[in-house]
Amino acid sequence: MAKPWNVRIGINPISWSNDDLPALGGETPLETALREGAEIGYEGFELGNKFPKDPQALKAKLAEFGVACVSGWYSGQLAEGTVDNEIERCVAHMAKLQAQGCGVVVYGEVAGSIQGQIDTPLGKRPRFTTEDQWQRYGQRLNAFAEHLQLTYGLTLAYHHHMGAYVESPDDVDRLMSVTGPAVGLLFDTGHAYYGGAMDPLPLLKRHLHRVVHVHCKDVRPAVVAQARNDGWSFLRGVINGTFTVPGDGVIDFGAVLAALHAGGYEGWLVVEAEQDPAVAPSYAYAKKGYETLKRIVEGCSP
Repeated sequence: MAKPWNVRIGINPISWSNDDLPALGGETPLETALREGAEIGYEGFELGNKFPKDPQALKAKLAEFGVACVSGWYSGQLAEGTVDNEIERCVAHMAKLQAQGCGVVVYGEVAGSIQGQIDTPLGKRPRFTTEDQWQRYGQRLNAFAEHLQLTYGLTLAYHHHMGAYVESPDDVDRLMSVTGPAVGLLFDTGHAYYGGAMDPLPLLKRHLHRVVHVHCKDVRPAVVAQARNDGWSFLRGVINGTFTVPGDGVIDFGAVLAALHAGGYEGWLVVEAEQDPAVAPSYAYAKKGYETLKRIVEGCSP
């Protein structure tokens, strides 16, 4: 008899309050997100700015609501910095994740990134323009990822992201070609679509063996199209609703999760949908995202 699919469903607190845009849900206490998320059925949370920084205080806060620490975003600078500097910078964050028993760390490249600049169009994002730049970046990522594994037992989950060096499907392909197996891929359905993969499935299938973490975002295609046509910044798109939760947009999560299941993925499926909670009420949308994924996961299991 086949075993149930070994995945867990988590959520990012961005559904309740946005770290990059504090005006979106900034007044919502962390405890509200944790209580509502646990009530809906989520097993864990990714971290945000409102969580305790001290590892033991963080562990106690999560235990209070019976949820696990899924992982946490790390702002990396290896596109323009050195491995030695990154190793020094990362100590507190990685030790905090290690203390929670996390298996992966979300690596977001912020060197040169415009993702947090509300008045800068996405077309002005940074790019590698030579093969040598790609190769050197890959070497630095490999070295840093190997350090994380050896020192903290953490796998680097690289987050392709709008406004950064690795945004488009071609960028993801290049990144995977210049890095080794120590560098895992965080596959984000919403960023894949927005970055140019109108059907994220072929991109996912090309790199399925490298996927170590999954962010489940849906998209509103009309808003994404307007964002592209009008040259919006990433944050302006967020404010206007480019992203939403699974089941509220056009991405075929049944096909995405079926591919992950067939490929042997085991880990977290994280609902992460930046949007304004005043427009998209946190509880209702978080519940919709959970129920959508839960139904599909159960359908993939015997």
